[in-house]
Amino acid sequence: MMNAKVLFGFHAVTVRLKTAPESVLEVHVDGARRDARMRQFVARAAAAGVKIVASDAEHLSRLIHGGAHQGVVARVKPLAARHSLDDILDAVRGPPLVLALDGITDPHNLGACLRVADGAGVHAVIAPRDHAVGVNATVAKVASGAAETVPYLMVVNLARTLGELKERGLKLVGTADDAPRTLYEAELGVPLALVLGAEGTGMRQLTRRSCDELVRIPMKGAVESLNVSVAAGVCLYEALRQRGG
Repeated sequence: MMNAKVLFGFHAVTVRLKTAPESVLEVHVDGARRDARMRQFVARAAAAGVKIVASDAEHLSRLIHGGAHQGVVARVKPLAARHSLDDILDAVRGPPLVLALDGITDPHNLGACLRVADGAGVHAVIAPRDHAVGVNATVAKVASGAAETVPYLMVVNLARTLGELKERGLKLVGTADDAPRTLYEAELGVPLALVLGAEGTGMRQLTRRSCDELVRIPMKGAVESLNVSVAAGVCLYEALRQRGG
């Protein structure tokens, strides 16, 4: 099990059981939980032929070094590397939708972004390799399974990758508090890459200059900005609305 990784929480482990059961080495469950949700989960794991290990809450917490495991921890094999961005986009029917995240280092924010990206039908999420968090157990837990379904590609040079998307015909729309137009004035039904930066700092200047257009989310209250995952949800679902839902 040297190459095994850990997933925890009902959603994250259930999605792995559904999408790649052969990669699940064993599932540790809290033997003190006998509620309906746990019984259904154990039945699903057993049906998949996965080894089930009865444990206790303290041992499960040690396996994940703390965290809200919900009584479920799985040891899994890493999945094979995702296809390249070109391969993903070549397979898209209709206008592609890509989410680019610049400088997102908080695993909770990334997990929430992946979850909303899955809901909005995003074809790929990209981020710079040196200025972003990778998919770890916390990301997978917060993403509620979306870390298994949405391709998350960490690229060497984000600005260069954005340029390549532009060459493929994608429009690059970034968010900025000082943008002259609002999100709702932009055309988002076209092949599109939405670009968001970290809360507070925003996009780096090179990333910002790569965008074809900058837009802002209207803010009517006292706060000046939204959490990046909330902003991603607002932007992606406006794009989805313009594409006919």
